[in-house]
Amino acid sequence: MVDRTVAVLAGGLSHERDVSLRSGRRLSAALRAEGLTVEEWDTDAGLLERLRTQRPDAVVVALHGGEGENGSVQTVLEMLDVPFVGTHSQGCRRAWDKPTAKAFVQQAGFFTPDWVVLPHSTFRELGAQSVLDAMVERLGLPLILKPDQGGSALGTQVVREASELPAAMVGCFAYGDTVLAERFVDGVEVAVTVIEGENGAEALPAVEIVPESGVYDYTARYTAGLTDFFTPARISDEAAKAVSELAVGAHRWLGLRDISRTDAVITPDGGVHFLEVNLSPGLTETSTVPMAVEAAGTTLGSVFADLVARAVARAN
Repeated sequence: MVDRTVAVLAGGLSHERDVSLRSGRRLSAALRAEGLTVEEWDTDAGLLERLRTQRPDAVVVALHGGEGENGSVQTVLEMLDVPFVGTHSQGCRRAWDKPTAKAFVQQAGFFTPDWVVLPHSTFRELGAQSVLDAMVERLGLPLILKPDQGGSALGTQVVREASELPAAMVGCFAYGDTVLAERFVDGVEVAVTVIEGENGAEALPAVEIVPESGVYDYTARYTAGLTDFFTPARISDEAAKAVSELAVGAHRWLGLRDISRTDAVITPDGGVHFLEVNLSPGLTETSTVPMAVEAAGTTLGSVFADLVARAVARAN
């Protein structure tokens, strides 16, 4: 692998550009420590020409949000026959849309909080208050509102009182035209990383997430000291097994590849509920994937060097 050249794609133009750049820098350093030649590339109008004229042995997509996770960049890489680490374009599209992912995972027999999905136009055409009243009648309170697409909890709001709904909806619509309203499930929030290797898809130790504010929003995710993490999670052996099965099941059922991270909540009675899945998870200093990798007794560089080798082998 020492003679391989790897291009790490990071940055882009989504709301998560800064986080992506941080992930890309950390990943690049980890791969260089494994002896690979690594180039850090932003995604812009020159990307296709660069892929043609400076074709790397493999690409690692460290883009968060937008084209980096909705299958667009993956489609370009597929068209150019460039090997890359991560999920193929079709799987990206399934996982990127949160309601679609929830429906697939529920169909597989796992639990996920009840939800409704409504575009901004419905509120304009049918009357915002009437629609909000119907939403509360169906799902109850508290609710969690999030854009149907996107990551890093941008636009995510927890609503405990009906009076808070209008402002929360405005904040959510700032990041997308469609809102996913989900019944809020209280419990232990965990993140479970799934890595594919010689033995197939395997779950790493679950990371327990305890935000100081009680809500794991953008600020809590990326500001050091605002969230406590416990790896492995402080859960029973039965819950640990169940949440691992959920994460591996979501990875397989959605047709994901190489790496994913499933977010879930474990209720006091031991129930495990799927929240969402991320196929290009953050790799920053406060991200859960590096914590899980360390708890598994390996390193970020070793994991991704193996995934690069798998990507290259797929192309041969």
